[in-house]
Amino acid sequence: MFCYLWMHKKRHKPYLGLVDGNKIEHEDLLQEKRARIKIFIIDPQLDIPKDKIEFILKQAFAIRN
Repeated sequence: MFCYLWMHKKRHKPYLGLVDGNKIEHEDLLQEKRARIKIFIIDPQLDIPKDKIEFILKQAFAIRN
């Protein structure tokens, strides 16, 4: 598995979960209580931050190859 889209139970917002996200450093990624996964919270009231998501996904692809 590479990544997934899910709803945060406490924040009630969608997020992008990145497997092996612990190897990625980005100010908007949250580790929480997960060992390998970091998440990127998406605010449904705002436009999706396409540039940030693209940058994070490029970093994730780079560590998987």
